[in-house]
Amino acid sequence: MAYYAYVIYSDKHNQKYKGHCEDLDQRLIEHNSGKTKSTKAFMPWRLIYYEKFQTREEAIAREHYFKTAAGRRFLKNKINL
Repeated sequence: MAYYAYVIYSDKHNQKYKGHCEDLDQRLIEHNSGKTKSTKAFMPWRLIYYEKFQTREEAIAREHYFKTAAGRRFLKNKINL
Protein backbone atom coordinates (compact mmCIF):
# COMPACT_ATOMS: atom_id res chain seq x y z
CA MET A 1 0.00 0.00 0.00
CA ALA A 2 1.19 3.52 -0.80
CA TYR A 3 0.40 6.84 0.83
CA TYR A 4 0.64 10.28 -0.68
CA ALA A 5 1.19 13.85 0.43
CA TYR A 6 -0.35 16.15 -2.16
CA VAL A 7 -1.11 19.71 -3.15
CA ILE A 8 -4.21 20.69 -5.11
CA TYR A 9 -4.93 24.08 -6.61
CA SER A 10 -8.06 26.04 -7.43
CA ASP A 11 -7.42 28.24 -10.48
CA LYS A 12 -10.73 29.98 -9.96
CA HIS A 13 -9.91 31.10 -6.41
CA ASN A 14 -6.07 31.03 -6.49
CA GLN A 15 -6.04 28.68 -3.47
CA LYS A 16 -3.79 25.74 -2.60
CA TYR A 17 -4.70 22.87 -0.30
CA LYS A 18 -2.23 20.38 1.16
CA GLY A 19 -3.28 16.94 2.34
CA HIS A 20 -2.48 13.24 2.51
CA CYS A 21 -4.34 10.13 1.37
CA GLU A 22 -4.08 6.55 0.14
CA ASP A 23 -5.83 7.01 -3.23
CA LEU A 24 -5.05 10.24 -5.10
CA ASP A 25 -7.68 9.80 -7.81
CA GLN A 26 -10.47 9.10 -5.34
CA ARG A 27 -9.38 11.95 -3.05
CA LEU A 28 -9.44 14.46 -5.92
CA ILE A 29 -12.95 13.26 -6.83
CA GLU A 30 -14.00 13.85 -3.21
CA HIS A 31 -12.54 17.38 -3.24
CA ASN A 32 -14.31 18.18 -6.52
CA SER A 33 -17.67 16.75 -5.47
CA GLY A 34 -17.96 18.92 -2.36
CA LYS A 35 -17.49 16.08 0.13
CA THR A 36 -14.62 17.90 1.88
CA LYS A 37 -15.94 20.76 3.98
CA SER A 38 -12.73 22.81 3.94
CA THR A 39 -12.36 22.72 0.13
CA LYS A 40 -16.00 22.77 -0.95
CA ALA A 41 -16.16 26.55 -1.51
CA PHE A 42 -13.11 26.61 -3.79
CA MET A 43 -14.00 23.96 -6.40
CA PRO A 44 -12.86 22.94 -8.95
CA TRP A 45 -9.46 21.58 -7.87
CA ARG A 46 -6.59 20.10 -9.84
CA LEU A 47 -3.66 18.08 -8.58
CA ILE A 48 -0.44 20.07 -8.95
CA TYR A 49 2.08 18.11 -6.86
CA TYR A 50 2.41 14.87 -4.92
CA GLU A 51 4.96 12.62 -3.28
CA LYS A 52 4.59 8.88 -2.59
CA PHE A 53 5.47 7.19 0.73
CA GLN A 54 5.53 3.71 2.23
CA THR A 55 3.80 4.70 5.48
CA ARG A 56 0.94 6.97 6.51
CA GLU A 57 3.21 8.57 9.11
CA GLU A 58 5.69 9.67 6.42
CA ALA A 59 2.89 11.16 4.31
CA ILE A 60 1.46 13.04 7.30
CA ALA A 61 4.90 14.38 8.21
CA ARG A 62 5.43 15.61 4.65
CA GLU A 63 1.99 17.25 4.59
CA HIS A 64 2.91 19.07 7.81
CA TYR A 65 6.19 20.16 6.23
CA PHE A 66 4.32 21.56 3.19
CA LYS A 67 2.37 23.76 5.62
CA THR A 68 5.51 25.35 7.12
CA ALA A 69 7.30 28.41 5.74
CA ALA A 70 10.15 26.19 4.52
CA GLY A 71 7.66 23.80 2.91
CA ARG A 72 5.85 26.65 1.15
CA ARG A 73 9.21 27.86 -0.24
CA PHE A 74 10.01 24.31 -1.38
CA LEU A 75 6.67 24.04 -3.18
CA LYS A 76 7.04 27.49 -4.75
CA ASN A 77 10.32 26.32 -6.32
CA LYS A 78 8.78 23.03 -7.51
CA ILE A 79 5.47 24.36 -8.84
CA ASN A 80 5.15 27.11 -11.43
CA LEU A 81 1.80 28.81 -11.00
